[in-house]
Amino acid sequence: MTDRVYLNAVGADGNPLFMHVRDGRILALGAEPPAAGAAQVTDLRGHLVLPGFVDGHIHLDKSFVGDRWRPHRPATSLRERLAIEKQELAAAPPIEGRADALIAQAAAFGTMAMRCHVDVDATTELANLHAVMTAREKWRGIVDIELVAFPQAGVMSCPGTPQWLEAAVREGAEVVGGIDPSTLDGDAEGQLDCVFGIAERLGAKIDIHLHEPGVQGVAQIARIAARTRALGLAGRVAISHAYALGDVDQGALEDVAGKLADAGVAIMTNAPGDRAFPPILALRAAGVQVFTGNDNIQDCWWPYGNGDMLQRAMLIGYRSGFYTDDDLLTALHMASHAGAAVLGLDGYGLQAGNEANFVALPAPNGAAAVAAVPAQRFLFRKGKPVGEAAQAYASVTPAA
Repeated sequence: MTDRVYLNAVGADGNPLFMHVRDGRILALGAEPPAAGAAQVTDLRGHLVLPGFVDGHIHLDKSFVGDRWRPHRPATSLRERLAIEKQELAAAPPIEGRADALIAQAAAFGTMAMRCHVDVDATTELANLHAVMTAREKWRGIVDIELVAFPQAGVMSCPGTPQWLEAAVREGAEVVGGIDPSTLDGDAEGQLDCVFGIAERLGAKIDIHLHEPGVQGVAQIARIAARTRALGLAGRVAISHAYALGDVDQGALEDVAGKLADAGVAIMTNAPGDRAFPPILALRAAGVQVFTGNDNIQDCWWPYGNGDMLQRAMLIGYRSGFYTDDDLLTALHMASHAGAAVLGLDGYGLQAGNEANFVALPAPNGAAAVAAVPAQRFLFRKGKPVGEAAQAYASVTPAA
């Protein structure tokens, strides 16, 4: 039996926080320090303690992290963008190494779980999936990675893709994806029949990329919500991006937000820099689970990103006009507890009985951390300091 006591920390609310860990799990925590007994005692020096971050949307197979810098190449259409991507990725090092490099970078910032969308279609078949699975295995027990079979090239418009999506789920992808059922595929009902059919047959979750704008996009969101409710898939369906929610008037937003909440469909937004995006506070007020992720990181889609989910929370707050502490904590929640709920992570968070997985950083509270994004991060997994954390904090074991 190994006991560790962490003293002199603060929680996201800025209040004092003490933690007693036994055999890698939180035995007790609160404002009053526990009796240390024979436990190893670590002084966290007034630093903020947060649960590990959750990246709810990332593309490990696309990133050039771990490779050389590649200047962005403009494109005038989605199909042209896909063609450029295929050219660039064909000349890049193998996926396994690039994915590993990005996971390592994200983990160093404090990410402990992620949902990764992996291209699966009739041209890539399962090659990308197998490569990311290899990288995932190396990080098992350190970063939990849920995989989405993502039909980047379309479902109905890319013949043969439905069979490969089903094969991907049978081989271990936990989520089946979709993309722009009308504007890319030209067959909304056909794509949704396929995606929801696979989920129903194989017990998979669903996460659909939806970039379709305005009234058309909102109609698509309502269609997805209706199918989710009819099949009893509440809590198992997400829509990524959902730009249309930022395009429509208040009445249309309230109507579709009610449908999303009633169906239990979550919304992922990364607050993209050049596009209207879902109004987070209005959706949350309606009861919709809203989470976030980095999305593309230094790839053919855009040159930005480094895998830091605290930085992503800052960008969410910045673009949303979040100024109050409560709103900044909402951005932090999207990068942690909300993502954990969507991924279905058991035992997530700082509470008794859970694994003691957390990040310590120099900030007075969670809102300040989102606003300033401190560069220093000290990681603890199963109650033990990882890497620099072991040197950063003094630990004392009382004499027997």
